[in-house]
Amino acid sequence: MNGIDLFVDTNVLINLAEGKSGVDQYLESNNLFVSIISEIELLGWHKITSPQKNYFKNMLSDCSIIGITNPVKELSIQLRQKHKVKLPDAIIAASAMHLDIPLLTFDKGFEQFKDLDLIVIY
Repeated sequence: MNGIDLFVDTNVLINLAEGKSGVDQYLESNNLFVSIISEIELLGWHKITSPQKNYFKNMLSDCSIIGITNPVKELSIQLRQKHKVKLPDAIIAASAMHLDIPLLTFDKGFEQFKDLDLIVIY
């Protein structure tokens, strides 16, 4: 594997699919990790079309999908106890923290987690 390891938030993949410029520069040639939560968010959208579903499945096939392990579960619980955060975001942040790799996101809300290595795209 070449490049750096990055944990990718759902919103990055959505912005990439929508053609937002500059997103691909972060993803190209890097090792991408995605939470199972992001996979569910992307593929479980009630208005997803068949071409969109195929696009996201193809995109996700290039990523390592990370499930909810006991350490991720425990860290998610701690994050929710300390911060006002939605469960999906807690799981995504906890997953990146557990793997000790940067989280790539458009969401500035992740800045509240001081122990999270974060790359916010502006």
